[in-house]
This record gives sequence, structure tokens and C-alpha cells, in this order.
Amino acid sequence: MIFFLFMNIILKNKIIYLNDYKIKCAIGKRGIKSKRREGDKCTPRGRLKLRYIFYRKDRIKKIKSKLKLIPLKKNYGWCDDVRSKSYNKFVKLPYKYKAEKLYLNNNTYDIVIVTDYNSKPIKKGKGSAIFIHVAKKKLSPTSGCIALSKKDLKYLVSTIKHNTFLNVI
Repeated sequence: MIFFLFMNIILKNKIIYLNDYKIKCAIGKRGIKSKRREGDKCTPRGRLKLRYIFYRKDRIKKIKSKLKLIPLKKNYGWCDDVRSKSYNKFVKLPYKYKAEKLYLNNNTYDIVIVTDYNSKPIKKGKGSAIFIHVAKKKLSPTSGCIALSKKDLKYLVSTIKHNTFLNVI
């Protein structure tokens, strides 16, 4: 008999529940919504698989995770242009369509957990680049991502596994 064990994390009312651990977080400026569209500043409601992690090797010296760890390079980006065949996918910069730069001067993308939001299949205009990343000061709202303090994000990264899902309710 085969058992599939999943690790479920819950996000509710700007708090992430991970086992007995509670983590305050920031969400999209306009809250959590079931029906999203590109640029609406909402965090998507639903079940998100955590896929892999980008990180700044020059700023994050010790990072451990069971997910794939990818050091960020200066030319890494994420396409958010609905005209592109690479919409809601990792791209290398410069890119002929609009793309979000992942290697930033601030610390927001020092650690980035990539989710599977709008990836199977990709629907153009439904929203892109839904990540879990480092929060700005005072957990100020995001453009749709989920943001945590760097300390809490490091803890989350060390705990999650390949079968981890984030349930946004």
C-alpha cells in the first residue's frame, strides 16, 4: 500500500500556519481573491505547490532546503508580459518583452520561493510571478505575492519539502 503524505501550510488572515508555528506575513494590497488578473495587486486564493527556490548567494550564506536551490544571477527575470510565449516563466535578461528583474538591489528577492500559480496550464492575463519572498519593513502589502521576514522565510525554506502546498484561504 502506498501513502502520499503532503505537507500543508495554511495562510489565513495574514498568518501562515506551519504545524504549531505561526508566521505573520504580508499579502497583496487588495487582499485575497479567487479570480485574479495581471496587475490586480491581489494574492490568489487556492492551493499552491512550492516548486523551487531562488536565492542571493552573496547575501544568504547558509541556506538549506529539500527543494531545489538556484543561486540568482544578475540576468535572471520573470516574464509578466501577456504577449510573450514565456508569460509567467523564468527568462534571462535582457528580454524582448516585459519581465520582472529577480536580482534586486534591495533584499526583497534575497530568497524567493516559486509557486505553481497559473502554471498548468498557463492562462495569459490570469496573473504571474506569485512568489513567497522577503517582506519590506513593517510587512507592507505586496503586488500579489506573499512576504515574510527574512528570519521566518529562512525557517520556512528549511522546513518545506517537495510535497509541500500552501493553502491560501
